[in-house]
Amino acid sequence: MRICVIFNPAARGTKARRFRRFLNELSQQCALKATTAPGDARRFAQAAVATGYDVIAAAGGDGTVNEVVNGIGDEPDGFAKTRLGVLPLGTVNVFARELKIPLKLEAAWRVLKRAHEMRIDLGRAEFLEAGRLQSRYFLQLAGAGLDARAIELVSWRLKKNAGPFAYVVAGFQALAEKQPQITVTADGQTAGGELALFGNGKFYGGSFHIFPGADLGDGQLHACVFPRVNVPTLLRHAPGFLAGQRLSEHHVRRLRADEMEVTSDIPAAFELDGEWIGSLPATFSVAPQKLRVVVP
Repeated sequence: MRICVIFNPAARGTKARRFRRFLNELSQQCALKATTAPGDARRFAQAAVATGYDVIAAAGGDGTVNEVVNGIGDEPDGFAKTRLGVLPLGTVNVFARELKIPLKLEAAWRVLKRAHEMRIDLGRAEFLEAGRLQSRYFLQLAGAGLDARAIELVSWRLKKNAGPFAYVVAGFQALAEKQPQITVTADGQTAGGELALFGNGKFYGGSFHIFPGADLGDGQLHACVFPRVNVPTLLRHAPGFLAGQRLSEHHVRRLRADEMEVTSDIPAAFELDGEWIGSLPATFSVAPQKLRVVVP
């Protein structure tokens, strides 16, 4: 079995340092591709598919995994030709947690070597950029409104030093701005609010159960729309978030479909797998059983 591991040599933090110490051992068992700039992981993944690698592993956070998946999709029949592997080195690693991939590097590598495969649904976003229709895959989640704006505003220096707390700071910055009114339309139903989250899997932001009914193999996206997002709203939901409880249905609106149209009354950001992508409008959809992933 041929494995290609794509990683960022400039990544910082305890997990990244442990990974660098592990590189010598890995180099004897797989090909290593070190990124130097945004977009490298996507290009390397496409090239690895074309070269015939059986598993292409993303060593990094959810953003790196997203880039690698899009690179696999750039190659014709890429998803049929290869499998995705994950070595979770990021701040949150939502996708790895969803699939119960070990967060410890050595254990995650043993999972890769065993090559147990699972097919999961793959999300896709279509949107306009500079007047041209673009598309991008996502694995776990998407968001429009406050969370995407917070990701756009986050201080990367603070993120490296303080981890998830950087998103809290950026979130309060985003709260100080005028919130857009977002409309989600799916199967003839409409839900409106100031924040819309879309789940392919159950988790959001690590262990928050925003989409308790979601499943990576159910062929549908799950939307959770918050009518208002302000400090009182956050304070009301914070205890439940931290305790891993399900959101009260009195405070959110839920939709479920294989395709959703998302618009806004003023310019509003959207994100995929924790990475800022662009501005609404966008169409989110899901391709059933599209992606082959190596799992425990």
